[in-house]
Amino acid sequence: MSELTLGKSVDYNAVYNPGLLFPIARAPGRAALGLSSPLPFRGWDIWNAYELSWLNVHGKPEVACAEIWVPVNSPNIVESKSLKLYLNSLNQHRFIDSETVRATIAHDLAQCLNAAPEVHLRLPANWQLVAFAEPAGECIDAIDVAIEHYQPTPSLLRTQSGIVTERLFSHLLRSRCPVTGQPDWATVQIEYTGPAIDRAGLLAYIVSFRLHQDFHEHCVERIFVDLQRYCAPQQLAVYARYLRRGGLDINPYRSTGQEMPQPTHCFRQ
Repeated sequence: MSELTLGKSVDYNAVYNPGLLFPIARAPGRAALGLSSPLPFRGWDIWNAYELSWLNVHGKPEVACAEIWVPVNSPNIVESKSLKLYLNSLNQHRFIDSETVRATIAHDLAQCLNAAPEVHLRLPANWQLVAFAEPAGECIDAIDVAIEHYQPTPSLLRTQSGIVTERLFSHLLRSRCPVTGQPDWATVQIEYTGPAIDRAGLLAYIVSFRLHQDFHEHCVERIFVDLQRYCAPQQLAVYARYLRRGGLDINPYRSTGQEMPQPTHCFRQ
């Protein structure tokens, strides 16, 4: 943690520098959850980068947004501030075209992640096509429940009789950065088939992350693992859409199925 750029005052380098990218191994966080290979889920970490700019061959600035899909089986994630610094190091670099920018980002991230991400650029001409939508399903936030726990408490999870297929979501997920302690806000969607999950207990469990310090990706994996262990669903998907910080948002998706998440944006994002 002492080597991370998070929480430190740094200069923004005007020289393109892929060495700014800082990898963080997934293994320690997964070991703490008792996870080993093969993983019990598939999925992606979907990053949106809103502060992306470079120079064209004539020195004129270009802007775009990047959508980065990091596979769940990558050995590493990338530390968010290092990604911000890296993207800003492109600002004064000249590129032939946007495809060269995309390929450069994909190559550099692959070296950091030790896996190949999918990188897509959204140019200004296509911004009107970006979809904003709330999660499908039922919001459980209006349930009147007493809250006593503000660290993850999986014993709050319980099931009722009957097998159901449903989508539930909450806007009340909040965790904290493990380095700076700053709050990270998210909307989390849970889609499952299995014994009916008690909704009041589920909401109290989601709120119990409020003071928990961990990376976005590990928080979602903890939720997935706890739901599997305490509720035994036949199928399960957990999708958290975190609010942006530093021009970046991270949206981890974990699922027992093969389906792809919808990369829509929530209102707060």
